[in-house]
Amino acid sequence: MSATPRDIVLAVDDEPGTLGMLNEALEQAGYTVLLAQSAAAAMAVLVRVTPDIVLIDALMPGMDGFEACRQMRRNPALAGVPIIFMTGLTESEHVLRGFEAGGVDYVTKPVSPDEVIARIGVHLANARRTRSAQVALDAAGRFLLAADPSGQVLWATPQAATLLAEAQITNGILAPPADAAPGHVIATVENLEFHFVGRIGPGEILFRVVSSHPSRDELLLKDRLGLTRREAQVLLWLGQGKSNRDIASILGLSPRTVNKHLEQIFAKLGVENRATAAALSVRTLAT
Repeated sequence: MSATPRDIVLAVDDEPGTLGMLNEALEQAGYTVLLAQSAAAAMAVLVRVTPDIVLIDALMPGMDGFEACRQMRRNPALAGVPIIFMTGLTESEHVLRGFEAGGVDYVTKPVSPDEVIARIGVHLANARRTRSAQVALDAAGRFLLAADPSGQVLWATPQAATLLAEAQITNGILAPPADAAPGHVIATVENLEFHFVGRIGPGEILFRVVSSHPSRDELLLKDRLGLTRREAQVLLWLGQGKSNRDIASILGLSPRTVNKHLEQIFAKLGVENRATAAALSVRTLAT
């Protein structure tokens, strides 16, 4: 797979010979290569540049690759950067350590340049698809976030990030049980419910954030129009131009349930369609 000019590989290894070989092979494949001879040097590079992928030796003097990977994963700017381990250790416990630290893959030493280039291409493509999906979720106004198995937030759509910021919620609250089912409420913190959606990749778990505290607009619609709280929630999102499927996703309902609520809303408001109901919602909140 050919590289694009934006593809930057950070290679970290304490062996100059390995770095030289990687530098030559990756540059010939069209990548921009940054080199670091220790984990500490790599951290200094990461302060200035965000690479597209990291290739790191598992065992190095001082800080090893596992700890370096954990530190990178705690940096939101690096959360989506794939990390591939290079190791002479093929024992399952060491491989497992790499994945637990946040790595996406590993290659064994002595490193084969062709294998490294192939794996880099695959993981760069996967990372781009993930970023594209996240951008789409952002644009759709979804209240979603992803966390790693320890509960550290990897990314959040702007809508979910706003709720987290308003509630002053930080990382470390979203570790789901192994048998969690879609829709299961993992935690309730500061009037926010975190609903398990599913596992979307190695070490990445998707959650929907739902506010369990009624907003001012929700209460206004409920009191002025004689609606239940759930009906007020549905009408509020309807007035903001959301489709039934969007409303179902935001509120953790099925589209069929949303339809049922809309039938009740239309009857209570004396209207015949969603456009009229949405207009009434907007007028009610404007007065």
